[in-house]
Amino acid sequence: MITIFSKYKKQLVVLFMAVAAVSCKKALDKSPLNNYSNEVFWTSEQNALLALSGVYRSNIQMTKAAEFSATDWWSYYGLLMLEFATDNAYDRRGDNAALNRLSNGTLTADNSILSDYWNASYIRIGRCNYFLENVGKTPVSADRLKRFIAETRFLRACTYFYMSQYWKDVPLVTRTLSLEEANTITKTPRAQIVQFVTDELNAAVSDLPQYKDIPGAERGRASKQAALAFLGRLQLAEKQYAAAAATYKKIIDYNDNLIEADYQSLFNGTNEGSREIIFATQYTQDLASNAMLQHLYPAMAGGWHLYCPLGSLVESYEFTDGTPFSFSDPRYNPADVSAQRDPRLRYTVMYNNQAFRNLRYITHPDSSKSPDQLTTTKQATRTGFGMKKFNYENFAGGDLQNSGIDLPVIRYAEVLLSYLEARLEAGDGIDQGLLDNTINRVRGRASVNMPHITLTDPAALRTLLRRERRNELALEGIRYWDLLRWGIAPQVLSGDFYGAAFPGAVILRKKGSNTDPYSRWYVTSKAFRAGVDDRWPIPQRETNINPNLK
Repeated sequence: MITIFSKYKKQLVVLFMAVAAVSCKKALDKSPLNNYSNEVFWTSEQNALLALSGVYRSNIQMTKAAEFSATDWWSYYGLLMLEFATDNAYDRRGDNAALNRLSNGTLTADNSILSDYWNASYIRIGRCNYFLENVGKTPVSADRLKRFIAETRFLRACTYFYMSQYWKDVPLVTRTLSLEEANTITKTPRAQIVQFVTDELNAAVSDLPQYKDIPGAERGRASKQAALAFLGRLQLAEKQYAAAAATYKKIIDYNDNLIEADYQSLFNGTNEGSREIIFATQYTQDLASNAMLQHLYPAMAGGWHLYCPLGSLVESYEFTDGTPFSFSDPRYNPADVSAQRDPRLRYTVMYNNQAFRNLRYITHPDSSKSPDQLTTTKQATRTGFGMKKFNYENFAGGDLQNSGIDLPVIRYAEVLLSYLEARLEAGDGIDQGLLDNTINRVRGRASVNMPHITLTDPAALRTLLRRERRNELALEGIRYWDLLRWGIAPQVLSGDFYGAAFPGAVILRKKGSNTDPYSRWYVTSKAFRAGVDDRWPIPQRETNINPNLK
């Protein structure tokens, strides 16, 4: 995964290592977080592993309590909730919720989510820097030390990857800083950040083990494939398509990973050792848990129903013969939107009258007695839809804030789709063999079994590939980045967004006097500002302290 190694989870319930967490708003805290002394800490490999586990975990909350902010890019809140800024999902808390405001035309520097991600980033970077400055004191073999360093450089590079994608220019900090340095530091141009991430990931690949060589007891530690996957992401974003194709091809040629037959098992905790999951945030019930199910479960099952998939996501899933969805198609059934549709729809989204935990999920706006009635007031859906992916209905624990379900960060399906995209955008010839070894392997998993793609026309294939990527990776926290790097956010994130259709409903929310021809519930409108909202502003509280960051 990315957080903690199973052997050390119990020790890490209490904080253990001295951390130099770089922040531009306060002095670095070099004091041990418990009674460990830095002078005697780095005396054994076990202590070094404890410290490395803390670098993996960083600031990710792992307690029996709900997470109400992004404590890391890879926490469940930080990763999954980023979909609220897209055309895939809506935050039940309303238009003014921080995540909704990232893309609806009201983003400002005082948005709290910006500070959440900023602080989380520099906490991880600070821990990485501190570890790298001290781990060399540990009496371990050269090979072990090289691996520890490679893992830490990987984690730091991934953090800067995210910052380069959203803020663009940020301070590049590679050592612990004094208070004065932290409060006067300047931004580094994005090009230099990108080069740093590229160099660090390439260096990490050299010293990380291959995926197949990581034993089960170390599941979750970084592999060559994890570092290559993030390098491929960066190269896609930089439009270095030939380089990206070469990077993804290395992962494919290792032949360590596969496409899992059972799609649902990748997200419900029943198949966390799957070779499709290249990198994931690990959680353990009762020990290092998350409150994901509390946020995602429907009201009738005791959840807060924070997550509300939008109708535009539901409408993107094809019919089972591979034709695009259309409301005018006779196969469309408003009473069962998954009928004759891509099976991933029912694996991903809950809809009205669907069974869940031997209960009935009733969202119809006229169903006033249902706790999940679609309204603008209940602690329930705002779209008529709910999250099914990650919502394991056979969860055995009684406390929804005590889930041990892992959170995939990189899956092999993304690698295959990204490889095809890189080849397509590089202008390589697309043949049936390439399609069968990439997109058709993803679509052809046993539990999905969608028709094979035979299109080779670049424009048509691009449209289809982007839809496939959206549906395969839906609600996993990657859509927002895709929209930004494709340059289509201003088009996609502008206009009106709707939820489920309820023909004949007495209660139906409309936008003013407008009547939707399909009887869909009006949810919200977005007005993404080209040239403004595609670059996050530095948090206001940071520029107040350090004007150099403006």
